Amino acid sequence: MADSRHGDGHEPFPATAPLPVVGTEASALPIIPEPAPGRGRHAAGQADDPAAGQQAADGSWAAPDAPAQAADAAGGRTGDHVAETPGRLSEEAGPFTRALPLAQGLAREAVKESAKDLERRLLGAERTLRRRDVAAGAGVSLLSARKLWRALGFPNLGDDDVAFTEGDREALLTIVGNVRSGLLTEEAAISITRAIGQMTDRMVVWQIEALVEDMVQNEGLSDPEARRRLVSLLPDLIGPMEEILVYSWRRQLNAAVHRLGVRAESGLASSSAGRDGSEDDAPLPLARAVGFADLVSYTSLSRRMNERTLAQLVQRFENKCAEIISVGGGRLVKTIGDEVLFVAETPQAGARISLTLSQEFARDEVLPNTRVSMVWGRILSRLGDVYGPTVNLAARLTALAEPGTVLTDSLTAATLADDERFVLQPQETTQVRGFGDINPVVLAPGRGSALDLD
Repeated sequence: MADSRHGDGHEPFPATAPLPVVGTEASALPIIPEPAPGRGRHAAGQADDPAAGQQAADGSWAAPDAPAQAADAAGGRTGDHVAETPGRLSEEAGPFTRALPLAQGLAREAVKESAKDLERRLLGAERTLRRRDVAAGAGVSLLSARKLWRALGFPNLGDDDVAFTEGDREALLTIVGNVRSGLLTEEAAISITRAIGQMTDRMVVWQIEALVEDMVQNEGLSDPEARRRLVSLLPDLIGPMEEILVYSWRRQLNAAVHRLGVRAESGLASSSAGRDGSEDDAPLPLARAVGFADLVSYTSLSRRMNERTLAQLVQRFENKCAEIISVGGGRLVKTIGDEVLFVAETPQAGARISLTLSQEFARDEVLPNTRVSMVWGRILSRLGDVYGPTVNLAARLTALAEPGTVLTDSLTAATLADDERFVLQPQETTQVRGFGDINPVVLAPGRGSALDLD
């Protein structure tokens, strides 16, 4: 930027404040807080006040709205706890809790108090700020703040909701500071923020369900009991999980820099073999082996299984796929129930992963066989997913593959033809929707094609 001062007249803030840990939402815990009389969020679908829509003419990180009056000491702070006589319900206990037998009511209140303590630890402080206070403290309009909160996946709150802490203001300053300094455009900042929000949301749900499932299986607890116990277990896990999260993020970022930057040009050069530039995927920027693995007869199996057995089957499938793909140097893009999508940097790596997937599932005594496909071509990588004709063709070939086999196309087969690790078996020409006539090739193992999973 030519001028670091933002158009709304506010000086840029240093981008040094750390993002707060995106903690568990209330819906992820087995607690249903009983709202205080006369308080609560706006009704679903209720529009925000007109002032919330004001924005600077340039449409970027506009000037702040007027801050709301600070919460009074008596009613503005949530989470204030008044000590009660042991063996009696607190005065704040709601009608649902009071209707329970005393022992159950006391247990419910104990869990709720543990949840409050956990929230204070996760958020760094009690909630004392309203949304306008946070936006004003960061020097942005409420509209701009809401854009970022929505990108993070936070629910919409009303002007009267005391739901924020100083950590929320510091996080907002960090994101906005990157824009004001010219390090990021507003569009890039929102996209990156959305990536953080979506990935951390999925991650914490996965972690909570894994802990609950473990307690149910190994400690004999019911699902509700495990979720209640989770509240007291999490404080000891916050630090270790946060450390591993940052460690993994740095390692993954380093790997992605090399995969998507340093080695991208060599991949494009190698993908030109056997092509004349007229292919549908020619303009796309990344060369990758794209593969799918699909469980055979999953739909019929799922109808005969109870919920827990089905969950164990899916988890076993995903875990085994993730292990094989990572050992082979690939990346698991996503799982869709009974199917996984992965990419690899070379056709040889993609072929080895595909063959190992097929062989390992054929030997598995619990899981059914798989249909696997792999195609080498060019793709577009956006929002953590991959797109393009190469991806579509690999998906079509999965449906054509016989159980326990790996199918590829003739162009990919040509790149593997001189490699003794692979045996190629051309099939009859087949018409594929969206691609016309193609020549599928069965990919079979040759000498030393399987990955070493030990």
